[in-house]
Amino acid sequence: MNKQANSDKAVAPKKEVSKMSRATDKITALYCRLSQEDSLDGESNSISNQKSILQKYAQEHHFTNLVFFVDDGYSGTNFDRPGFQKMLEAVENNQVAIVITKDLSRFGRNSALTGMYINFVFAQHGVRYIAINDNYDTIDPNSIDNDFAGIKNWFNEFFARDTSRKIRAVMKSKGERGEHLTANPPYGYIKDPENPKQWIIDEEAARVVRRIFYLCMEGRGPTQIGNLLEQEHIPNPTAHQGKETAYPYKWDTSTVVHILERREYTGCTVNFKTYTNSIWDKKQRKTPESDQTVFYNTQPAIVTEEVFEKVQQIRQQRHRRTSTGKSSIFSGLVFCADCGAKMYYCTSVKFDKRRDFFVCSTHRHRKDQCSAHYIRAVVLEDMVLRHMQMVISYVTTHEAHFRAIMGERLKLASDEAIRMGKKKLTKAEKRLGELDRIFMRLYEDRVNGTISDERFASMSRTYEDEQSQLKQEAGALQQEIAQQEQKATDVERFIAQAHRYVGLEELTPYALHELVKAIYIEAPDESSGKRRQSIHISYDFVGFIPIYELMQEEMA
Repeated sequence: MNKQANSDKAVAPKKEVSKMSRATDKITALYCRLSQEDSLDGESNSISNQKSILQKYAQEHHFTNLVFFVDDGYSGTNFDRPGFQKMLEAVENNQVAIVITKDLSRFGRNSALTGMYINFVFAQHGVRYIAINDNYDTIDPNSIDNDFAGIKNWFNEFFARDTSRKIRAVMKSKGERGEHLTANPPYGYIKDPENPKQWIIDEEAARVVRRIFYLCMEGRGPTQIGNLLEQEHIPNPTAHQGKETAYPYKWDTSTVVHILERREYTGCTVNFKTYTNSIWDKKQRKTPESDQTVFYNTQPAIVTEEVFEKVQQIRQQRHRRTSTGKSSIFSGLVFCADCGAKMYYCTSVKFDKRRDFFVCSTHRHRKDQCSAHYIRAVVLEDMVLRHMQMVISYVTTHEAHFRAIMGERLKLASDEAIRMGKKKLTKAEKRLGELDRIFMRLYEDRVNGTISDERFASMSRTYEDEQSQLKQEAGALQQEIAQQEQKATDVERFIAQAHRYVGLEELTPYALHELVKAIYIEAPDESSGKRRQSIHISYDFVGFIPIYELMQEEMA
């Protein structure tokens, strides 16, 4: 349902008007509200029906200067509604004499706030309130119907709570079955005409989505990607859907980021990504990834899982831009082999490309803590390309040997990591159990008067902080253990990647980001009178590959 809020001048009042109406130029506010849940009741609560009832009542009672305030598609559980807020502004500016609604539930379904507005805000500004069907009128405070208003407001709130509970239960059931919970598919997909519950690829938009991921893999940021799409006059998602927009080719950075972070493009459904604290607080909060539910292969994939994961890694890296505006394909990938710090990309407008270089960030700021791990960018590019070419050639030529050796190495490392992870997890879970028992004893001591309320609060905060930290650590350990248990498939994934780059002759940003996880630069060795320098490349999925050892083993 389209949400709208407006104020409309009603038809001219009848000539016969009461003394009260003639005594003021203030408006009679006729307020209508309809939520998506209320619309299920049929015509009785429709905006048109409410308007008809309110206008007829106002004319019969000779109220003048009628103005409609409408909220179509808004829940009554909170009062952050544009139509209501516009009416409230008029009330606070002393422009309103009377507010009329069809019944109390149209005003709101939060008993506390409904009472506050009617009994305090309206009263302070001399506003009379009428709920027609509930026979409620503040002009007669001694009316029995007015006495029951509080009970009716409570029932209206209970109805909202009960409806919300039922909707949450339905959505939870649908989400746990793997059905899409979003009303509209993300940009790149459309609903299947034959089965609206399924998504199919919108090829025109999907090409743009793939391009966005490709540009990110090339090292471009969301702002750069958005500017490029705008320059190429590619319609943004709003314009693509045929909706009117003043800037059809304007791609906001947030739009690009949203696309890059949607796992649904890998062909899966992700449910329970957000939550609200209560029916009163509608703010959407992000659910931790560990609590989200993922269903794989629910629709055709637009990008591969590998590309999506690599893009998330790139997005987490904060690339340092130089004052010259230059950037390097290695930004965010190069680290010092000794201290582990990132290496800065350094350039100048006076430099040609061959003079750009990387230097250890620790050495640059604190020369006594690390030596200069300086390396020119063109030298690094040549060394990385040659190493990648050797690895690709070896892996694709001697696939069985690579699979056997690296598979065994990864298994040993993974088994050790799993063992240590489970040991830490057991320790964390044991401590969490101890904290639960401590909390119970603390509460008993507080009830018995053994410790003061202040002491209880102080100790509780300390233990709660520890408990929160332990839960986060336990969640991270469980995720790490799950990742380690998947290592068996990582060798196969890397072999598949290597086959895609057979015959690689040029180091492109895409190839670099898809194959390489990190590059570590050793300090130069000048003991022989010549400057020699080594690098170590950690490849995606498999880490460091002892290429020279593997080649010697194969030749032996």
